[in-house]
Amino acid sequence: MSRNTLHQVLKRPLITEKANDLKDSANQVAFEVAMTSNKPEIRRAVETIFNVEVSAVNTAIVRGKKKRVGRRIGRRPNWKKAIVTLQSGQDIDFFEGV
Repeated sequence: MSRNTLHQVLKRPLITEKANDLKDSANQVAFEVAMTSNKPEIRRAVETIFNVEVSAVNTAIVRGKKKRVGRRIGRRPNWKKAIVTLQSGQDIDFFEGV
């Protein structure tokens, strides 16, 4: 069964220029998701929470960047990104009141 609850799978939507272009041109929405989540879990979470139909889910591991503070070098953590393709006619609006 599922290792994560629906709200643990989806951490936050990605609101960037590239994500907005994907939303406008290809009807795709990007999310930061839990590292342990898989494609069926992500599909189920998006369909249940936002009440939309999903046609495809693509995932990618984004590697953390090296950052330097003074003489010390550290790393940001790795994170997982999911690009969800919605069926035609479906839409997710994160800023409904704006």
